[in-house]
Amino acid sequence: MTEAVFQETTAELRTQSVPLAHLSLELGHLYMEDFEAGPKRLGEHFAEVRIWVDAVRASMARRSRRPRISTCFLIDDYFTRFSTPAELIPMVLKEAEKAGLVIDYLARESACAVADRIDLAESVMHRLVESPPPGSYGSRPPVSQTGWLANGQRTPTMPGPALSKAKGWEPPQETAARNHSVFMDVELWSEKDGRRLWSCPFLAAVWQLARLGLLRHLGEPVLVPKEWQGEDFPHDWDRLDPLLRLTDTKVPFSAYRTCTLMPNRFLAVEDAVRLVLDQIDVDAGALKQVEERSAAEGIPVPAAVAQRATYVFYEEPGDSSGAEET
Repeated sequence: MTEAVFQETTAELRTQSVPLAHLSLELGHLYMEDFEAGPKRLGEHFAEVRIWVDAVRASMARRSRRPRISTCFLIDDYFTRFSTPAELIPMVLKEAEKAGLVIDYLARESACAVADRIDLAESVMHRLVESPPPGSYGSRPPVSQTGWLANGQRTPTMPGPALSKAKGWEPPQETAARNHSVFMDVELWSEKDGRRLWSCPFLAAVWQLARLGLLRHLGEPVLVPKEWQGEDFPHDWDRLDPLLRLTDTKVPFSAYRTCTLMPNRFLAVEDAVRLVLDQIDVDAGALKQVEERSAAEGIPVPAAVAQRATYVFYEEPGDSSGAEET
């Protein structure tokens, strides 16, 4: 007698692997006002970036004889839409080329919210696992309700006069503090006219997961590059594919590690990105694939996903702080 075997559909899911480079090198992540400033501003950006690109490539050459490095560029079409792809993208590519740079992959920031009819930001939000502060007792609403994510215990709310005797002021505490706390509280979204507006740090965290090859939907890769056919770019951002491969490079978009080159005014945003990455329950299958393949190549990745993302923050004209790497 044959017995029927029943199992949940989710048990049959398999995490599909993606091709991986050694490094995903981002040549820019600017705001629309940077593009609005015109070719001169973009030219200054790429001229500065070129210096650090050479340094990053030299650093990777110390880890691998033949490092696989792909370049990418992210355009903000989510918070503000300036110009059109037909006008803006050729200007970006031209200024990059004048600086001796090649952009392999180009992405729209709105694709980090929704791509190919998949709510990527919503999906990642549901994978957030808050790190409970020591001594916490569940009085704080979850991040799914508040839209705020912290790396520790906020300053307790002072009780009103009708409650028990008020305690003195208590400082916030970082969960994994070393000697002293560096407390952060990050807004992941806001609500306006019944519509959720995802924050820049949260979308950038989704972007990092995609670049690290760790983003999946029901086991399938998302934000898969579409090849650009060399035709004119559309006049509507919504008609532009979420992620384009602009060159004939054989180096994959996603990589074991990422490096982002950007002005130092983005430092606070990227600190927030790392906080978010530290509290995401990343797809276990994707994590295992990356760890096994990188180890087999002799360039193992850090266990913490946030530590796989590095940055070079450069000084903009008029600044005096200098470039610094984290």
